[in-house]
Amino acid sequence: MLLRVPNGGLRLISVLSTRSAASQASSSTTPPLTNTPLNDEKAKEIEQCFSRLDLTFRNTKEAFKSKSNGELLRAIAVLQICEYEFLVQNNMRILNTLRATLGKNLFKKLLKKTFYGHFVAGEDENEVMPTVERLKQFGVKSILDYSVEADLTPKQAQEKTEKGMSKATQVTSEAITSSGLVDKNTAEKTRERYSAHHEFADRRKDQFSARTYFYEGEEECDRNRDIFCQTVDAVAKATGGEGFAAIKITALGRPGLLLKLSESIAQTKNFFNALTSDTNSRTEKRRLTESDFIQKLKEFGVRTDSEEASDWFKSVDFDSDGSLDFHGWQHLLEENKKLGDMFKVLNIKTGKLEPLIQNLTSDEEKEFTNMVRRTLDVAEHAISRGVRVMVDAEQTYFQPAISRMAIQMMRKYNKERGNIFNTYQAYLKSALDCMECDMQLARREGWHFGAKLVRGAYMEQERKRATTIGYEDPINPDFEATSKMYEKCLTRIADECDRRGRGNVSVMAASHNENTVRFAVNLMRERCYAPSEKILCFAQLYGMCDQVSFPLGQAGYSVYKYLPYGPVEDVLPYLSRRALENGSLLKKANQERGLLIKEFRRRIGAGQLVYKVPIPEK
Repeated sequence: MLLRVPNGGLRLISVLSTRSAASQASSSTTPPLTNTPLNDEKAKEIEQCFSRLDLTFRNTKEAFKSKSNGELLRAIAVLQICEYEFLVQNNMRILNTLRATLGKNLFKKLLKKTFYGHFVAGEDENEVMPTVERLKQFGVKSILDYSVEADLTPKQAQEKTEKGMSKATQVTSEAITSSGLVDKNTAEKTRERYSAHHEFADRRKDQFSARTYFYEGEEECDRNRDIFCQTVDAVAKATGGEGFAAIKITALGRPGLLLKLSESIAQTKNFFNALTSDTNSRTEKRRLTESDFIQKLKEFGVRTDSEEASDWFKSVDFDSDGSLDFHGWQHLLEENKKLGDMFKVLNIKTGKLEPLIQNLTSDEEKEFTNMVRRTLDVAEHAISRGVRVMVDAEQTYFQPAISRMAIQMMRKYNKERGNIFNTYQAYLKSALDCMECDMQLARREGWHFGAKLVRGAYMEQERKRATTIGYEDPINPDFEATSKMYEKCLTRIADECDRRGRGNVSVMAASHNENTVRFAVNLMRERCYAPSEKILCFAQLYGMCDQVSFPLGQAGYSVYKYLPYGPVEDVLPYLSRRALENGSLLKKANQERGLLIKEFRRRIGAGQLVYKVPIPEK
């Protein structure tokens, strides 16, 4: 209900028939909605959107009103096939056999009528346009994702991965242990974690929901950059500038350099933690004054008037306030700066600066410069077209470098609005801490913090790698822990928005989990966030979870569909992953198929043998 207050504004008061998702997630009660003054328009929008939304997500008439009877039957058939394990596990072999048997043209027509038509929006931007327009009519916006990837055997994938790893480059443990602060065992474990291992060279293994790029040379990376820019153009044309384009950093450069950059970040963090010697607080909260630093040097017998020691401290005290915190290390990655010069540690014993990354060849330095330049090319092209960019998350051994590059782009391009979004994976134990560190930096420097929050795509692969190599499993122990982490991250972002003010923070909740979506919707209502403010929006994959996407869009919430597109033959690996994903999430696939069947039966019972998709009123 709306309560008028003396100043003429309105305050939103929650009257819920049941406890909100936020309340259900913890033993605490829902915070009262009496602290945020609202104008009439925003308050009415919040209540109208909330009242129009059926949070059970079981209203099949609303959920599937955009689908014809033929599309309902196709969806039912596709999800039914995904229940047969033999078909799912051998889907690529079956598809290849069909292609050889039917011929290219007939095979293409068959796929467009079945799996391709259900999961893929079209072959090119011209085919995608009608899908984008139809989604838009029902309140659903689009994220275009060019889903072409190489169909490689495991052996071919291993060979290409090993080609993409820089053999001459090594982040030496001696450089970090010579500081006298970090013990050799810690440094060695970090090195192993961020090194290439032959048994995990095929990064597609034990994961099926994320696209994988394999390094084939600098020219291929240039082509990937051009494809991303073409995707941006397609988004601009198809959505009128309100859409997103998704990119993967591993498509834009040699992955081995990302490994070395990630290890350098991790080793530098080891050095910083040892230097601050504070184990009772999180890394992002630790601080070191210049006097503390001098005292630390004295303890190790280093001359405190060492010019290099002074220069080192000043180089990481980026705001010159006389103290060092971990945010200063965020500035170690700078455009037009050589990779070999970015990470240096102070050798406590000698007082000299030593580089972490050694023996870089001139070709490797050039390759790193190319990777940074390609990434910025895509970002700048997108901004010039009014399109926002989401940097996808990848494996944890690449992620420190990827996140650092995403944060640097946010610092550069998010001064006016949220042009760049970084991705955080809630199944990681470190998800909230990483997000906290980045949000603090954004607040400190005054740029827009944009986040996409996902559950994560590499769980089995990450756990096997951690066990085999011998480091702590980075994944939360179970599904419930991941759900709690997701809710904590959403709540923390809402707190940051309330602290900094609207327009400075935004998050995309990319989730197929209905409880998570309910939590987010109730959080928006509790914090008085109108959907039109775009503080919190939603996203799901095309062809999946329509019972969530369309009710949200039709109720007025900001919701997106990930629209894969590309030539039929070239998106077969993507279709294979979708089949595997639905097969592994059998309960969810059964539930969605049951809703589709329910709606088809309702239409037949109502005499709608021929169903005409309605055109929503504007």
